[in-house]
Formats: sequence, structure tokens, C-alpha cells
Amino acid sequence: MAHETRARSIVKALSWRVFATLITTGVVYVMTGRIDNALEIGVVDTLVKLGLYFGHERVWERINYGRFRYTDYQI
Repeated sequence: MAHETRARSIVKALSWRVFATLITTGVVYVMTGRIDNALEIGVVDTLVKLGLYFGHERVWERINYGRFRYTDYQI
């Protein structure tokens, strides 16, 4: 069974959150026209969802559903 390291989960979570934060901040700015609201909501959203995403990834790391391992050779 192949496993992800915690470091890989952290990097994946961070890269996703950068992208998602830009989306959230942009949407709030378009809806409110206020950059201060957009940045504040973007930061809070990021902090909450970063922790939740990391936990979600670590739980899924323990679930084998949909995984298989290729062998190095064939008979």
C-alpha cells in the first residue's frame, strides 16, 4: 500500500488554499466592492478550511478504497 507523508499532505493543502483563497477573496470583492471585507473573509476562510482539509486528507490516507499498487514485474 502506498502512503503519503504528512509533509506531502501539508504542501497539497497549502497549494490548494492559495488557489481557493484567491477565488474566495475575488468573489467577496465582486459582491461587496470592498477590498477590506474581501481580505478579512479570505484570511478567515483560509485558516478554517486549511485545518479541515488537512484533517480530511489524513483520514482518507487511512482508507484503501480505490487504491491499488502496480507490481514491478509481470509474470
